[in-house]
Amino acid sequence: MNGAVDSIPLDTAEDLSAEPLGGAAFAAPVRLRGAITNQAGIVTLCADAAVSLGFDCDRCAAPTVTTLHVPMRHTLLRALSNDADWEDYIVVPDLRLDLTALVREDVLLALPTKLLCRDDCRGLCPACGKNLNDGPCGCKKEIDPRLEGLLSLLDE
Repeated sequence: MNGAVDSIPLDTAEDLSAEPLGGAAFAAPVRLRGAITNQAGIVTLCADAAVSLGFDCDRCAAPTVTTLHVPMRHTLLRALSNDADWEDYIVVPDLRLDLTALVREDVLLALPTKLLCRDDCRGLCPACGKNLNDGPCGCKKEIDPRLEGLLSLLDE
């Protein structure tokens, strides 16, 4: 091999709208941009998946649509040798890659466990239910009866 680099650009959209997400939904097809590169016989898929999600915020329940970017990087092989760790590679024996399945797996693994409308979401008041992102609610804060004795120390 002469070390030449062959590259195929990748710009496609994968429809994952039927994929269950537990409280969230794909708001648009997943946009995949990148390249599949062959350098000295090593084939690498390197791309960015732009994921548009619609969901209700886990803290304040506000309907939200946001875009996440999921980096994808995989080494593709026709076959594995006996000593190779199969988790590090994607085996493509017939040179046909199921891109939808690969994108689905990477996107689902990258989703955050808590979906928030914004990083500093303050949530809802536990007493009256007002969205605290819109301002304070005016409810009097209840003091834990187990800590009332400590409150007298603050008054002194």
